[in-house]
Amino acid sequence: MTSERFIRNKTALVTLIAASLVVLISLGVRQTFGMFFMDFKDDLGISLTQSGLSIGLQMLMWGLTGPIFGAIADKYGGHKAISLAFLFFIAGVYFLYAGPNTGIFFQLDMGILIGIGLGGTAISIPMSVVGNHFPLSNRTIAMSIVTAVGSFGYFLSPLLTEYSLTQNGWQNTLIAFLIALLIGLTISFFVRSPSLEQTIEPPNDQGTFDAIKEAFGAKSYNLLVSGFFVCGFHITLVGTHVPTYIIDRGLESWTAAAILSLIGLFNIFGSLCSGYLSTKMSKKIILSTIYSLRGISIILFIFLPASNINSFIFGASFGFLWLSTVPATSGIVAHMFGTKYLGLLYGIVFLSHQIGSFFGAYLGGLFHDLYGSYDYAWYLAIALSVFAAIIHLPIKEQPVLRLKTE
Repeated sequence: MTSERFIRNKTALVTLIAASLVVLISLGVRQTFGMFFMDFKDDLGISLTQSGLSIGLQMLMWGLTGPIFGAIADKYGGHKAISLAFLFFIAGVYFLYAGPNTGIFFQLDMGILIGIGLGGTAISIPMSVVGNHFPLSNRTIAMSIVTAVGSFGYFLSPLLTEYSLTQNGWQNTLIAFLIALLIGLTISFFVRSPSLEQTIEPPNDQGTFDAIKEAFGAKSYNLLVSGFFVCGFHITLVGTHVPTYIIDRGLESWTAAAILSLIGLFNIFGSLCSGYLSTKMSKKIILSTIYSLRGISIILFIFLPASNINSFIFGASFGFLWLSTVPATSGIVAHMFGTKYLGLLYGIVFLSHQIGSFFGAYLGGLFHDLYGSYDYAWYLAIALSVFAAIIHLPIKEQPVLRLKTE
């Protein structure tokens, strides 16, 4: 595989770089909201259940609007969908900073507006636009690059946020977030969908509703949708509640920041590794293995004695598995149905992910408030790992009949 064949034209290169930076900024901001809980509790009177609910709503809105932004990107271009989403993201962070930001308004700012913003800026839409520029042989690698660069935001943001919260306070930290999002808005105009001349696949006259009907008529697609629910539950449970869980176990807040940063750092390697392996072996086997290893990682984390070293090992191991599901999952969708409606169809799969995220965020906070610990949330996460590892095995990685006959 030569670089000339990998980067087919200048638009593909610019889009790959711009989409990667968009995801870096979006995920970098999103990753750290759990670190604000103590400040929100003291200054805004937000309980852990309310905080978990807001993150759950955020994940749900992220998922619900993903297919909408995907349809906009498929029809009108990726830059229009992503820039529109950034406006919602900016509005949510601004009102969280300036107010109104208590009671129902906290849910509106943190949950609804930021969630809508994430629907068009974080992973699925930028990655789908990139996927449209690359043929099947290179597509998962290109997508994994977007995920890996975005993971650097996961790595860097918790460290910077912990420092800023300590030195500058939560309001000034949100101002820094606003500046970063405005930069992301500018970059988003360079995330361009391919023109008709640059399109990889031959044109077809399939309509939007026909594409959705075709997808849900395929058993493998439904299994993929069900499995990605578990990914969302895992990621949001860990990303939202590990900071509080670490303090509950007698460790310091900087340990939680280190865990989140290690997740981001090792996610870079996990995403690239998953993208490369997806070109060499069965994607469903990769996914089944990832979910099995996640369960093992959680078991070791909660049953081994609480210590910094065990926490760091968890951050590194779970980080390697964090978004490594994305290249393989999106790769299966593109392989089965082509790229014309990739933004929409992967957006639907991602909706399932975000429904799982809602329950991961909300149930984690609810269980903690009801029982004084996260034990039941962790046990549920382990059970779901087993479910996901099994449900991916029957998936058939092959194009639908329509693509075979075209």
